[in-house]
Order: sequence, then structure tokens, then C-alpha cells
Amino acid sequence: MALDTQHGIPVARTIADLRGEVNAWRKESLTVGFVPTMGALHEGHVSLVEAAKAACDRVVVSIFVNPTQFAPGEDFEAYPRTEAADAEKLKDKAALIFAPNAAEMYAPDFSTTVTVMEVTKDLEGAARPTHFAGVATVVAKLLLAVLPDKAIFGQKDYQQLLTIKRMVRDLNIPVEIVGGPTLREEDGLAMSSRNAYLSPDERKVAGKLNVILRETAHAVAKGAPIPAATEAGIAALMEAGFASVDYLEIRNAETLDPFPSGKPDAPARILVAARIGKTRLIDNMPVE
Repeated sequence: MALDTQHGIPVARTIADLRGEVNAWRKESLTVGFVPTMGALHEGHVSLVEAAKAACDRVVVSIFVNPTQFAPGEDFEAYPRTEAADAEKLKDKAALIFAPNAAEMYAPDFSTTVTVMEVTKDLEGAARPTHFAGVATVVAKLLLAVLPDKAIFGQKDYQQLLTIKRMVRDLNIPVEIVGGPTLREEDGLAMSSRNAYLSPDERKVAGKLNVILRETAHAVAKGAPIPAATEAGIAALMEAGFASVDYLEIRNAETLDPFPSGKPDAPARILVAARIGKTRLIDNMPVE
């Protein structure tokens, strides 16, 4: 099957076509960077692609809304699919888009799941119990399809980043996993494809998420006990207009383990997931 060029950038629809292109680059001794996405690209995604381009000779960007990481009742059907607009953002940055359909990624009798223990056991893992198995499985498949030198993942999905690093280490997949910084809107809201779901009033509330997160992290850095600070942070989010808070936690930045003493005694990260209306937002930042 020939590559699709309707968007002005080559698009591979099959793993065979993807591998054909990457193998041709390898024969020229070119290095390969990879940025996996679910599409609906924003400047945060573009920054990851630019980082990959700065580090490697050629960049592949995948666009695939992965069904196995969505639980029943989540927004799989509603998740924005904007391939033409995404391709426009990738011109002069990526050398190839990999945009398979579900049948290409998952055979009808597909029966293998990649499960990463420990780092996925709570936070997002508790709120969305099937999520990380779906993420790890599809990312393993994508990494093995591309076999890039480097793969870039955003730090906004911090627990996901640690999960992928652990999986690659444990399975000896020969890819360097690199975390890219979170890009933010003018009011500090972390860029996300799901921000498009927010109504104007909800968007105003959403802009307070990073502010309260930063205030909570600052309080702990100044000596406040973690339980008291996070409890106050949750109360502030509810007062600001959030409908619910799945979690607001300060954890070890490497393992995501809690701090039993109530004080950080190692590099720490604050992580949050909160809902406004039907939209679920996540964010995180270091405790400095």
C-alpha cells in the first residue's frame, strides 16, 4: 500500500508501510524520533515534535485514538479526531505520520496485555483501573513498530511517563524515553485536547487548577505537613467551582510512593485530577 499524501505530509496507515519508511531511513544511517499522540494536536504536542526533531534526523508522529485505554462511559467516541488539522501543524516538523485504524493495531482475537505494576497502583491507576494496561499495551506496540532511537512523552501525563519508562526498562525495549515539559495557556492551565470540552464559564474555573496546585506545593515546600496542605488544596478546588477531585497528592517523584512521615524526604511531585462538569483535568508539577 502506498503512503497517503492527501494532507501534504506522508501518512502510513499500516505497520508494514511505517516500517518500510523507517527502514529506508536506517539504511541512510539516519536517527529516528517518535512522538505518540491521540491527535487533536495543540502547541504542547508540537513542542514534543520539535524536541524530537532537534534530537533526531527524522520524526514519526502517531495519531491513534486507542480504544483500550478508555473505560466504558469515558469519552472515546467524543474524543476529537482532527487528522487534517493535525497534519497541517506537523508540516516541516515530522517526516511521517502513522495513523492506523483499530483493526490494524488489534487483531479480532487480540489477547495480549502489558501490565506495569507498582507505579500504576494508585492515583490515575485507582481512578481509572484499566487505563494504564491499555496505555502500556499500545505504547509497547507502537515502540516495536517504529523502533525509534528516542520517544518523547509530555510530563503533563506524569504517571504515564513513569509507567512507560518502567516498561521500556523492564522489557529491554531499545528506546530512550524522554520527558518533555508541560506547555501552559496564559493563565497557566496545562494544554490538553480535552480543554476543548470546557464551556466559557468552566474554562475560567479551570484556570485556577494550576494556581491552587502551585500554592499547595509551595506550602509543603515551606514546611506544612502534606496531609494538611493537600486537604486544604482539595477544599480550595471545590470552593473554586470544581465538581469533584479524584485525587490531589504529593508523592515521591521517582516512584510515586507516598511520604509516610508527612514530609517530603526526597524529590517530590504534586499531582491532581479534578472534574468540571463532564470534563476531567489532570496536572502536576515539582515541589520545590
